[in-house]
Amino acid sequence: MQEFLLLMQDPAAWIALITLVVMEVVLGIDNLIFISILTNKLPPEHRDRARKIGIGLALIMRLGLLFAIAWIVKLDSDLFTIAGMGFSGKDLILIAGGIFLVWKATKEIHHSVDVQDHKEDLVGAGKNVVKMTFGAAIGQILILDLVFSIDSIITAVGMTPHVPIMFIAVITAVTVMLLAATPLANFIEKNPTIVMLALAFLLMIGGTLIVEGFGVHVPKGYIYAAMAFSAGVEALNMFTRRKRERERTANGSVTPTQH
Repeated sequence: MQEFLLLMQDPAAWIALITLVVMEVVLGIDNLIFISILTNKLPPEHRDRARKIGIGLALIMRLGLLFAIAWIVKLDSDLFTIAGMGFSGKDLILIAGGIFLVWKATKEIHHSVDVQDHKEDLVGAGKNVVKMTFGAAIGQILILDLVFSIDSIITAVGMTPHVPIMFIAVITAVTVMLLAATPLANFIEKNPTIVMLALAFLLMIGGTLIVEGFGVHVPKGYIYAAMAFSAGVEALNMFTRRKRERERTANGSVTPTQH
């Protein structure tokens, strides 16, 4: 406890904490988008519970990984080499998670485009399989929680050697995720074009995880700059569409009085 109090008196520790909190929140956006899209496939009465469970699992996983920092650090060590390229445990997890994310995002984009195809859904929708659907959703959230959690903790380890700062940053970031989950999910559900944009983000993130697993570093700033630009363009599109709708409504209300 005394060590923690001394740490909190260090201005450098506060700077590290604020920086790490921001980084963890940004990294949590990917996780949150996936959870929001996935839980929106559930019946309305199960969505909020699934989001809370999914984010709760993310917190438990991150804190558990913090307790296993020695193991996390070892994940960067090469396990084997193929054609002169070394692959670590972290690389394998990133590649597997990236493939999973690309597959899921592609599958959902296909279902969004082909409205006649209802044979499968992201979580196997169906009136008679609500329990299986809920379980499938939690299972898939758990898989991506693991991938994003490892990425998050490795980032934390690289930014500060102080475990208490990591704990505070992770708990703060997950709390922000919990508060933002329902508003984000509702916003995505009410705006179909946002769903496609979010799926495109997940596709890009999945591709990034795969190439990073193969040793190609992609600066996160480029990824989030592209996401911010795309979101800005979509915001302008939404504003334009709503303006046109208001104009059509106004014209429609005026027209009958002119005849």
